[in-house]
Amino acid sequence: MPDSHESPSVPGLDGLFDDLPTASSPLPERERREQAAPGSRRAMREARETAERTQGGEHARGAEHARGDESARGAAPSPAPAAAPAHRSTYVPVTAQASASDPERSAKDPLTVASEVAPVLPAESSAGAPFGQEGGLDSLFSPERHKPVPPKKRGRGCLIWLIVLLVVLGAIAAGGAWVYSTYKPQIDKVMGWGESADYPAGQASGEATLTILKGDTGSPVSTALYKAGVTKTDRAFYDYLIQENKSVTFYPGVYKLQKKMTAAAALAALQDPKNRMANTVRIAEGGTMASSLPRIVDGVGLKLADLQAAVKDPTVYGVQAKSLEGWLFPATYTFDPGVTAKDVIQRMVDRTRESLQKAGVPDADAQRVLTIASIIEREARTPDFAKVSRVIENRLADGMKLQMDSTAQYGFGELHAGKASTSKEAQNNDNAWNTYVITGLPATPIASAGDAAIDAAMHPADGPWLYFVTVNMSTGETQFSTTYEEHQQAIKKMQAWCKANPGTGC
Repeated sequence: MPDSHESPSVPGLDGLFDDLPTASSPLPERERREQAAPGSRRAMREARETAERTQGGEHARGAEHARGDESARGAAPSPAPAAAPAHRSTYVPVTAQASASDPERSAKDPLTVASEVAPVLPAESSAGAPFGQEGGLDSLFSPERHKPVPPKKRGRGCLIWLIVLLVVLGAIAAGGAWVYSTYKPQIDKVMGWGESADYPAGQASGEATLTILKGDTGSPVSTALYKAGVTKTDRAFYDYLIQENKSVTFYPGVYKLQKKMTAAAALAALQDPKNRMANTVRIAEGGTMASSLPRIVDGVGLKLADLQAAVKDPTVYGVQAKSLEGWLFPATYTFDPGVTAKDVIQRMVDRTRESLQKAGVPDADAQRVLTIASIIEREARTPDFAKVSRVIENRLADGMKLQMDSTAQYGFGELHAGKASTSKEAQNNDNAWNTYVITGLPATPIASAGDAAIDAAMHPADGPWLYFVTVNMSTGETQFSTTYEEHQQAIKKMQAWCKANPGTGC
């Protein structure tokens, strides 16, 4: 039986307690530098610090703790207990016994006492965790462990940046699309994109005639070439003169050319005297008596006063109208030397009757059809003739004013001013031709209409359109609308093109 004054002996712990120093008697500095006893708390601490410095990781520290346990068990000669304690309360009797047998040790704090018995404890702590891991007794000795910081969650931030990027790219794309749609001709020209403004070489065929009047320069000649079907666009010939820095003098007369010529080939043909036709005159589609009579003078050599006298009385030619406006058919004529002014006018009136008969126009409707055809000729390009004819018919049927710029310009005397838009003075001028003021058709035709326009006046296309506007003066592109709101949008498109193309006759 153990003495009542002695603590019961715990197998494997007696020798260990004898070797450990007490808290009240710290070792001298020289002794602390000596090698620590195997299995002591100091030896365990030094081994653990060495492992942390060399391996640095959580796994290295755990492995070093395990080796320390094995060392502690190897230092104790006594066998380990048969069963490991399951709860921290298992250590209380050991502490109590140690305090009873050693009053000096009892003065130590519970942590010190518990740490002294730690080397001989089983490999599992009171909480059931392996020795040396989270929750074991080894956590009482080891310094605070640094847990890995989980990475920041970036999902929401990345999504926000992606949305911002998409919005910015969308805005850039929308702005680029607007700029390109507004300034497409200029951008295509600078970048070399899009369809060429000139016909390719080798496509010239057929026959075309061009009338050059006295004083004509590159711009009006370029327009005349385009209308005659010689060049591809209104500006192709003029742009060629600018790019090549050509200084050209144009001589009045009628010239025989071909359709679908390059600008360079057209210039060469106009400079060749062999292509100038004698006693020949070309009356242009959309021309008026004021513009046609000087052409007859230049082509045939008649006096202007003789021609003006010849057109004064329409009944001389069997025409029941106030004037012969619209009855000088647009075509190329060649006359014999010595022809009179009356002979010239009679031939042109007869050619108009041929076209009316071909289109099936009754004699009683001749003046009305010629009037509508003259508006069509002045307002649209050939592919749109039938649709413009429908707009005129729809407006007349609904009792709407025609509000055609060409009629207001004709009545005010600015039809040949070279502008598509109408001045405020012309729009508000009260005369028998201004369809912004009057209801119905103007008093007479306003220009000479060709076969295509006369046919369109007799056979309008099917459609509900009430409005139209040319949105590209260079190509003649025209937009047709049913409602006034749609028409306003088309007008804005035309204004944007004109702003981007100054000096093009808007």
